[in-house]
Amino acid sequence: MKLKEVIRKEPTLLVMVVGVPNVGKSALINSIHQIAHSRFPVQEKRKRAAVGPLPGVTQDIAGFKIAHKPSIYVLDTPGVLVPSISDIETGLKLALAGGVKDSVVGEERIAQYLLAVLDTRGTPLHWKLLNNRRINGIECEAEENHEYSLKNLKSKRRNLPNRCDLVYAEDIVTEVQHALYSTLSEFNGNVEDENDLERLIDLQFGALQKALKIPHKASEARLIVPYSIQDW
Repeated sequence: MKLKEVIRKEPTLLVMVVGVPNVGKSALINSIHQIAHSRFPVQEKRKRAAVGPLPGVTQDIAGFKIAHKPSIYVLDTPGVLVPSISDIETGLKLALAGGVKDSVVGEERIAQYLLAVLDTRGTPLHWKLLNNRRINGIECEAEENHEYSLKNLKSKRRNLPNRCDLVYAEDIVTEVQHALYSTLSEFNGNVEDENDLERLIDLQFGALQKALKIPHKASEARLIVPYSIQDW
């Protein structure tokens, strides 16, 4: 039954969730819907709002019933943004937060902006005590060899990670933290100077290439690093 027909037949309260793209509107609605369904089970088949890691998954307005007597529907809506973004930094922030597709701004440019923000705030210097953080008491098989290409970096549906996956992820994060901490702490330039900051970021790209075990001869290495650091 369409939502318009429901509204005509019974008193109905509509709640609309609105926000920028990829901010978690659909995920929030699914959580509300799940809680409502568990507390007030009904015979109707429970729908789920489509979610994904990229903006633009929700294309149309959809209603999800979360209460009966009175009927309450929460409406999922496509993300909204201003027609144009004239401020470059605002565009970079939106891209970094996943509000616009990476390809609109450029993956390498987003990664450079992220590193610039971390460096100017001195964030990596606070990671010194985290470099030795490990998950102990877990034995895992040796990691398999990976082929590094842009195809392997596309988002895929995954099963729940096992304990070895968590250890591997922890190791990767630690290596990335160590690479950024080392390059920033050893850097003798001024991060407030644009030229010096660009030089530091180039050094960090090289350090991250080693930390992420990207082959030096990989033709796509300069692109793989931005993809990878946005994932963690």
